[in-house]
Amino acid sequence: MALTLDESNKLCAAAIAKANELGIKISVAVCDPGGRLISFARMDGAIWASVYGSQGKATASVGFGRASGLLQDRADHPTIRGIIAASGSSMIPGQGAIPVIRDGVVEGACGVGGGTGEQDEICAQAAVDSL
Repeated sequence: MALTLDESNKLCAAAIAKANELGIKISVAVCDPGGRLISFARMDGAIWASVYGSQGKATASVGFGRASGLLQDRADHPTIRGIIAASGSSMIPGQGAIPVIRDGVVEGACGVGGGTGEQDEICAQAAVDSL
């Protein structure tokens, strides 16, 4: 089962709430198990590049079934580069996205862009914890 639209919107709202606590402006993207966008939100004042960062990190997280930051150290490995290229270069193996895993099944991911990698991941984790 994949995330519902209501759950996806809840993830966006929780990530934005955490960003407000941290005093940062973010974009947040939630994707389904195939890396396709379910919902998206961009805070007023968030940089435009955060749109792409949030989506790319969410796609990487769901594709590999782990936090996107765990891919950073291996981003230049031929296998990771090959998968990213084969997927149309839509994945960003940088810190800031957390997969939604229920009963051992990856149902989607929440990706955040706009803060530091650490801040983005804090927001994404808060979102996933809200479910």
